[in-house]
Amino acid sequence: MKHVQQRLGQPERRVCRVLGQARSTQRYAGVPRDGDRPLVRRMHELVRRHPRRGYRMICGMLRLDGWRVNRKRVYRLWKQEGFKVPGKQHKKRRLGSSANGILRRRAERKDHVWCLDFIHDRDERNRPLKWLSVVDEYTRECLALEVEGSMTARGVAGVLTELFMIRGVPARLRSDNGGEFVAGVIRRLAENTGMENLYIAPGSPWENGYAESFHGRLRDELLNAEEFADVAEARALAAPWKNEYNHRRPHSSLGYVPPAVFAATLAEPAVGAAPLPPARPASIPILEPRLS
Repeated sequence: MKHVQQRLGQPERRVCRVLGQARSTQRYAGVPRDGDRPLVRRMHELVRRHPRRGYRMICGMLRLDGWRVNRKRVYRLWKQEGFKVPGKQHKKRRLGSSANGILRRRAERKDHVWCLDFIHDRDERNRPLKWLSVVDEYTRECLALEVEGSMTARGVAGVLTELFMIRGVPARLRSDNGGEFVAGVIRRLAENTGMENLYIAPGSPWENGYAESFHGRLRDELLNAEEFADVAEARALAAPWKNEYNHRRPHSSLGYVPPAVFAATLAEPAVGAAPLPPARPASIPILEPRLS
């Protein structure tokens, strides 16, 4: 329009009338879209807080925050901002097929199979920290995350007793053959509650894969990220991490929803189905919840 005006020396009104253009089109000023800026800002916050999580996980977290976004949009902005999770290559081993491994004795419902295991770390003064985790294999919830300088079989039994009172007794308990798990106090606890102990094959940690996977996330997001002054500080940091893992962290195998959210969607047992174990059987021996 400006070119025609200058070339013919005609006023804007006449040029617009001849060309069939509304004069308002010559006064319109385009406004750039700002819809992605708040989203990109939130993505930066999440990536800084969780540097080991990829765009799919970030997309799940954005949806939990109330953002109406799809994975393609998050991926486009992820590439635009240059976000990247450093790749790590690990050798893989077959899961195996022992009688008590995760392939043959798979969890079928909530509180059907719990897995427990230890993971070790050290505080800033190089004193040992021994972490015990208990995970529901079906819902992937972290039921307990305890840390001590040392923990014996009686301490493990105390943690399990607390969980039995709160959540009930699982049908099966999967663990390796560590001395704390094969001790007489754990076997007697299983006998008194009707719980079955599933001991994996010696030297086959992949057969307790859910515990190993959970410990991978725990190591990557907490133990390698924090330096603990002592056991008390480790406990103080473990509690909020466990809460976020259960209620806020999307889990890829659950369709990118947190374990607690997934557990809340499960239907109650059908009428006439076999009842779950009672919340507190009379035969459970009351033990100290943890060792100081």
